[in-house]
Amino acid sequence: MSGIRYESHGAVRLITIDRADKMNSLDFGANDELVETWRAFDTDADARVAVITGAGDKAFCAGADLKTYTMDFARTPAPEFRSRFTNGPGFGGITRNLHIGKPIVAAVNGFAISGGFELALACDIRFCSPNAEFALQDVKWGFHACDGGLIRLPQIVGLGHAMEIVLSGERVDAEHAYRIGLVNRIHPQDRLLAAALEYAQRLASRAPLPQRFAKEVMRRAVGMGMDDALWMESRSFYDVGLTRDLAEGTTAFRERRDADFEGR
Repeated sequence: MSGIRYESHGAVRLITIDRADKMNSLDFGANDELVETWRAFDTDADARVAVITGAGDKAFCAGADLKTYTMDFARTPAPEFRSRFTNGPGFGGITRNLHIGKPIVAAVNGFAISGGFELALACDIRFCSPNAEFALQDVKWGFHACDGGLIRLPQIVGLGHAMEIVLSGERVDAEHAYRIGLVNRIHPQDRLLAAALEYAQRLASRAPLPQRFAKEVMRRAVGMGMDDALWMESRSFYDVGLTRDLAEGTTAFRERRDADFEGR
């Protein structure tokens, strides 16, 4: 094992990057293990929502373990390296080529730097602690973000804020991240994980199929023309109308009780 913990909390799965001594940075082994963890979550019929965080109180994920990455890059032929990593699931398993329809919540408990920041951006909802800091520092070392940061960040915070973060490489603190919409909420450090899990349990009580359909519509609508996007939304709503969960939801509303969704 390379430092990834996977725990069940009812219908919620807690994924922890357990490499606190390395600021929860990922070497190749931990990255591969995290990819397999996401795949396990995606195929687990009983798992409805995931929460990802880092061990300790200093870092969510400080990106790639650059010492290990540079050593492996030096001894791995370029075509093999590109095939395995550039064309694979990307950093942290969800930044590229691995599309998970279930909700994912990031509990950012400290530094989210470069690839770690991009991992948080690939999640659907982000909570953070007051000591959280976000940065894409790649331009300081001669390259730029390559695991979704240049694509997702403008969609989340707008082009102007994204340009400032990407082109400067400077860190953004929790309060500024909240002001620009980078994080949804700030929780005290000692309450962050509990708050994220409580929120995830709330998401897990909702109808899973409409969540997946809505997430897919929002993802695919980026860059679409308005007419095409509205048609896709309407078609998705039609598909939701054919599910057993819609019948259960409307029945529960009439009977004034909580719905018991099955994801069918």
